[in-house]
Amino acid sequence: MIYEYALIFLGAAIPWFEIALVIPLGIIWGLSPVWVMITAFIGNMLTVMMLIVGFDKFRIWYDKRQQAKGKEPSKKNERAVRIWNKYGLPGLSLLGPILIGTHIAAFIGMTLGATKRNTTIWMIISIGVWTLAFGILTALGFDFFTV
Repeated sequence: MIYEYALIFLGAAIPWFEIALVIPLGIIWGLSPVWVMITAFIGNMLTVMMLIVGFDKFRIWYDKRQQAKGKEPSKKNERAVRIWNKYGLPGLSLLGPILIGTHIAAFIGMTLGATKRNTTIWMIISIGVWTLAFGILTALGFDFFTV
């Protein structure tokens, strides 16, 4: 049974899987909603915190990688910039988990000038709110999350 929670932790830590996918799946699989939410929150927050703390080194690596591939900014990045321009860091952080992903939201926010402290605070709030929302809605049995 512990390996199931380890999978929840890893799934939440992986960009694009994150809490929006692993929390409903974990609860649907019959795991404890409370432990699924706690595990997913910690898994997602851990990798977001690693990104925030190591942002400077990550940005240098990421920029070199994108230039080597000759890639232009993606539609997700363009959407993030539009959200940033309209709502700032709070909007980007709160909308990030459902529109572009928490990791991309944190990265874009810091790229656009947000401080590590403010990014951390808003990402904790955002991931916490969405963890509760996905967990509670799934546990209550909303048809949206059931197969």
